[in-house]
Amino acid sequence: MTTRFSSVDVLRTLAIIVMVFVHFCENLAGYTPDIAGFGAPLFVFLSGASYFLWSDAKLAGGTDEQEVSKISVRRGLFIFGAGFVFNVLVWLPEDVFNWDVLTFIGSALLVLNILRRFPQPICVLIACMAGLLSPVLQHMADYGAFWEQGHFDYDWTLSDVLTGFLATGYFPIFPWITLSIAGYLCASRLFARTERGCDRFRQTWNLGVIGLSLVTASFVLVMARPMMPDVIASRYFIGWDQYPPSAEYVLGTLGMAIVLLALGHRFLDLQPAPTRLRGMLAIAESFSRYSLTIYALHHVVHIWPLWVYGLAQAGDPMTFWEDAMPVATACVLATVFLLACWLVFHKFGVRRIWGLERSMRWVCD
Repeated sequence: MTTRFSSVDVLRTLAIIVMVFVHFCENLAGYTPDIAGFGAPLFVFLSGASYFLWSDAKLAGGTDEQEVSKISVRRGLFIFGAGFVFNVLVWLPEDVFNWDVLTFIGSALLVLNILRRFPQPICVLIACMAGLLSPVLQHMADYGAFWEQGHFDYDWTLSDVLTGFLATGYFPIFPWITLSIAGYLCASRLFARTERGCDRFRQTWNLGVIGLSLVTASFVLVMARPMMPDVIASRYFIGWDQYPPSAEYVLGTLGMAIVLLALGHRFLDLQPAPTRLRGMLAIAESFSRYSLTIYALHHVVHIWPLWVYGLAQAGDPMTFWEDAMPVATACVLATVFLLACWLVFHKFGVRRIWGLERSMRWVCD
């Protein structure tokens, strides 16, 4: 059984809460909160960390390498396929190839299953190369041509679909695989079973320094952009931007994720949790266990009524897109949704009788 770490549970819960509030505010009220762009990188980073914890527990429990690989491939393909179903049911069939978070995480599991056999320096090199190649691929693919009014727009051709998967979709392989690989590598340093207590403290400190260095580098690049030659500023360092994910954005969000994981491990995993926090940590564990389910469900809960109401009132499901209600109301609905999730998890969470995660284990394990 996979060992649970409160640091991972808390950070994944934080990522889910951020994404829920951002999506409710953006899609229902047309307002983008300042926290937008921080939930998804943390979520992707933790998917890599979770894969290490799962695979390491399997191997430690006596499962052989070949079986771990088979389960990894099945899980990756399951989430990849679930991503397509999600796109069709939530974003409607014309957006089936928009390459959302679920299709990316499924792809990342397949990549990590291969990379876990590689020496860590090679994995670091691959992660760095993926990040460095991304601006080049975005420029070669003419990223802006695939986006219209802030939304990914593509033709149903093989070239557009593959280009979206690799470089221009919502969550393409490049550069997002950099964060998944980094999450896997960080977890392998922090949570390795062979590490002694003093080594864990040293690894936590080292990763914290690396994370702060990445955040600093991101800040310096953003501040130095006005002084860069136009060809560099327009193609490689475009400022802090999620669409396309710029070098500054990837460096900054990756650094923040590493710092948060290092701090969480130091204060939540390496020492007993204070009694006053145990209730909150239990809630975080419930949200973390069902993070994929919450991600899919929160879209259904707020977007399906939007489609149905628009179709009933004006014959067009997009009628009230980003204009359905005030921001305050959208925030209240996001809070109600999260509270409802907690009530359900409080009743059924330990039994794990439903959800995308349960389905994945039943089909793949």
